[in-house]
Amino acid sequence: MNDQNTSNRGLQRFPIRFTGLNRAMSVLGLRPKNSYVDVGTADVTVRLGWAFRATLARSSIESVDHDHDRVLGWGAHGWNGVWLVNGSSSGIVRIELDGGHRARVAGLPITAHCIRVSVADPDGLIAALGA
Repeated sequence: MNDQNTSNRGLQRFPIRFTGLNRAMSVLGLRPKNSYVDVGTADVTVRLGWAFRATLARSSIESVDHDHDRVLGWGAHGWNGVWLVNGSSSGIVRIELDGGHRARVAGLPITAHCIRVSVADPDGLIAALGA
């Protein structure tokens, strides 16, 4: 699922999935337009509007797969280096990283070793990151 704006830069864009009442997160400025995973040849950017941003080297990704773990909340939440970045309880992809990586939540620095992210096209994201 390429976005025309990013395909010109060699990126694949996967919008964050927003479903049900979570679409109301748009009143907080969290919209599909500014919430996505961009996959480039060297880097991956995960962004949930102003609430979460991480830029990861593709070489730091150890594994990527569907995530069927329980979802407790929506937005950007983390505990012990595992971060859930979502607007839906479905379509979640688990990205395991090779150690701690810097990211920002509401502008504050955090460390992530795993990012669980809900996207509109989970199979496409998994294929893009596995390539």
